[in-house]
Amino acid sequence: MRIEEVWAGRGAGHALLRILFAPLSGLYWLGWQAYLAVYRLKLKRAKEPHCPVICIGNLTVGGSGKTPVTIHVAKLLRELGQEVVISASGYGSKAAEGANLARTAVTNQPAPSLPAQEWGDEPAMIRWLLPDVPLIVGRDRVRAAEICHQHFPDAILLLDDGLQHLPLKKHLQICLDDPSATNRMVLPAGPYREPRTSLGRMDRVIDDLRFQPTGFLLNGTEPAEQPTSANALCAIARPERFFDTLSGQGIEIAAAKSLPDHDPLTAGTLFEGLPPGLPLIVTAKDWVKLRDRCDIGSRQILVAMQEARIEPEDEFKAWLRSKLDEISKA
Repeated sequence: MRIEEVWAGRGAGHALLRILFAPLSGLYWLGWQAYLAVYRLKLKRAKEPHCPVICIGNLTVGGSGKTPVTIHVAKLLRELGQEVVISASGYGSKAAEGANLARTAVTNQPAPSLPAQEWGDEPAMIRWLLPDVPLIVGRDRVRAAEICHQHFPDAILLLDDGLQHLPLKKHLQICLDDPSATNRMVLPAGPYREPRTSLGRMDRVIDDLRFQPTGFLLNGTEPAEQPTSANALCAIARPERFFDTLSGQGIEIAAAKSLPDHDPLTAGTLFEGLPPGLPLIVTAKDWVKLRDRCDIGSRQILVAMQEARIEPEDEFKAWLRSKLDEISKA
């Protein structure tokens, strides 16, 4: 049984497990409060190797759209004339240790793609979608800020996740929240990495995030027509959202296959159970892993592209501008 099933399940067994985990959640809550108090009481001070630092995060484990929102905010900042560098953790990859500047573009050449197995699926997706934005990969966010300041001193450092990384000072914290969540317990009885009371320490809470489908790319390159029927495959935190979106677009899903979030998609049995003769629809996050396989040449793979939207966009953009002005004057 996956832990996500325990958190969201409505059966008696799920409820019993949540009750059994509750004492551990109490200990976790106390540990988080102690960790937070160390910085609030200034027993430790967050380091500030670079300014400004903007963090896009959430309070829960699993996908809430942080990476798509990071990409969206990066685009808005560039529209405001700002230089942007993105910091991503590289979860599940060798690059997650420490922090390293990913290979960047050279004169008159596009930035090289990043192998997902080496750099992580989210950094690989960010590089694919924003090839000209410098990218620092690794969980050491203080080191990432030092690298940013060394190579891009005038840039905004935009963190994809990291709200719970208190050793680094963030100048703007944007939290993605799901107000409809029914299980609001902290780990392990619930999905929260820190209690919902922490929403009060955020600069902005986004609780109405929207994703707008923008079409399909055949094998990640050429625009393609929407199919009437297809197979679907994903390895994301909330696969039901992906499948429901496709169905909502009028696509008949012949077979849907989901794997755990961040699965490398390297298994030789990956395509088993998917009826032949139909296109396979995947997410952008999964495409950057599939493209490295040697057995996809004859397959018709459609990447379902979508954009995160923070509405009203003009108001959010004006808020960003005003906050950056405040930071620069501080």
